[in-house]
Amino acid sequence: MAESFFHTLQLELLDEHRWTTRRQLALAIFEWIEAWYNPTRRHSSIKMLSPIDFEVQMKATAAA
Repeated sequence: MAESFFHTLQLELLDEHRWTTRRQLALAIFEWIEAWYNPTRRHSSIKMLSPIDFEVQMKATAAA
């Protein structure tokens, strides 16, 4: 699983941009993980939904 994560990070972020400082790179990686990868990327463990979509679905099911 870690290999898949780092492969995706390499393809979608690191291969596409260049940064002038390590701080800029660290911030870009943080933003990619926290703003896109974790909340919006689909996960097989939750039926190929994004965590946000899964949470919405669970709340709707609980409210019904």
